[in-house]
Amino acid sequence: MIVEHLHADTFGSHIGKYSKRLKITQGGEVLAQAPLLHLQSVLIGSRGVSISADAIQACCERGIPIVFLSDAGKAYASLYSSGLTGTVATRREQLLAYSDQRAAHIMLGIAAAKIRNQEATLKYLAKNRKETAPDLHDALNSAALSLRDRLAAVDHLPLDTPLDDLRGSLMGIEGHAGRLYWQAVAGVLPDDYGWPGRSGRGATDPLNSLLNYGYGILYSRVEQAVILAGMDPYAGFLHTDRAGKPSLVLDMIEEFRQIAVDRLVIGLATRHFVITQCDDGRLHDDVRAAYADKVLAHLESTTRYMGKRYPLRYIIQNQARRLASYLRGKTETYETFQATW
Repeated sequence: MIVEHLHADTFGSHIGKYSKRLKITQGGEVLAQAPLLHLQSVLIGSRGVSISADAIQACCERGIPIVFLSDAGKAYASLYSSGLTGTVATRREQLLAYSDQRAAHIMLGIAAAKIRNQEATLKYLAKNRKETAPDLHDALNSAALSLRDRLAAVDHLPLDTPLDDLRGSLMGIEGHAGRLYWQAVAGVLPDDYGWPGRSGRGATDPLNSLLNYGYGILYSRVEQAVILAGMDPYAGFLHTDRAGKPSLVLDMIEEFRQIAVDRLVIGLATRHFVITQCDDGRLHDDVRAAYADKVLAHLESTTRYMGKRYPLRYIIQNQARRLASYLRGKTETYETFQATW
């Protein structure tokens, strides 16, 4: 059986290399295994999981990232081969771009892409509800139309605006668009989940917990794409610089939240996916494991892109390469990802 993503989430388990495969074991029992030939990532989602030096070496030699997630879904560490950061041409241009109009172009493009993909998601949710829930259908389309106004506000911002002023304007527009988007999504979510509205770090309700954990997995994929494209994950444009803040990863993830995580979580909620939690709001281990598998499988699903259908995982990597090409002057614009509905 082909296993592309190995997920270790059992306290006290061990990841080791055996011949040409990785195995997760606990007390002599094999919990999971994957041939290295097809493996694309190793996700460690629990405390108390150990991994051997042989397993780390095998992954680094094959370009397989090892990602560590907290219980809340925060990707707090990733292991890659040091050779992946051995090229500098793209990173030189990435840093220089902050001082010219490339920075403004990227900031405007990413902010517009986020709002455009929020609009597409609302239309996607409305698409099959015209007959079954006409009022909800109209409300979703009305909210999508309101997002068009926010998109127009982005389009009217001039490229020569000082970056700090431009960032402030974009964050204000994004914030308004986000409130419109999540208020509309709330109409789709079953009441029994007790949706309180969108909440980020520290959220303890079931659906926000799923969203945040899913974003953590998506973060690891975007970070991998950024590094493989030769860019510095900490030198972003739309998000401000701060020590330890992976600003470029946070920039690029904005293009993919809606199609990679939001649509999945909304779909699970409408099918009444059972979400059990600990007293402190953390997802139970079995829920985290089942949900992580669904997120990883969703990243392998295909969507329309550049006239064909490609896996989301491929699209994320290609968008990072597109951004790198723009920074190096190989293309005149950075074309952001636009989700379909």
